[in-house]
Amino acid sequence: MMALVAFATFLVLVNAGGVLRGQTLGNPERFTAFAVNTSTIGPSRTGGLEIVVSRWSTEEERNRMTTTLLDKGPHALLQVLQRTRRVGYIRTLNSIGYDLRFAQSLPGDDGGRRVILATDRPIGFWEASHQPRSIDYPFTLIELRLNSEGVGEGKLSIATRITGNRETGVIELEDYAWQPVLLMNVRSRNAT
Repeated sequence: MMALVAFATFLVLVNAGGVLRGQTLGNPERFTAFAVNTSTIGPSRTGGLEIVVSRWSTEEERNRMTTTLLDKGPHALLQVLQRTRRVGYIRTLNSIGYDLRFAQSLPGDDGGRRVILATDRPIGFWEASHQPRSIDYPFTLIELRLNSEGVGEGKLSIATRITGNRETGVIELEDYAWQPVLLMNVRSRNAT
């Protein structure tokens, strides 16, 4: 059985007593990283990655996603996520990129912060028509941990199933890929 990982910072912190406010103000932010694909999905590759956050998700968007997941399940969450206005994009250095649909910045340790990003996963024609097991894992989640200078590391989960536990209020991830894409030498820069 695949390990379930509690991921309380993604959406579940709705009741954090005002600690997590909607983040609609501020400048766009650009992150660069060196990615190492250790997952079982796709070929093992390394290379540069760029993430641009053009706006931060609002508290209303986060609440809508949490409520949808707990009341209607992950399929309904996927539909809400796909209809949510883009917050930025992610791309390798030789691609045009893919839209991000959720972005949140949280206070971290020692004056640093955690950046949580989510989107639906690109699904190609073959996967859509043949419906292999991977089709049940439609989310991509990214977590960056940055120090006070905006330097750090992160993980990118390529194919993830999200479930909610109403009793504990915890959002749980089941990672189909088993191993995430490791993001090294993550650096935050103001977007232009």
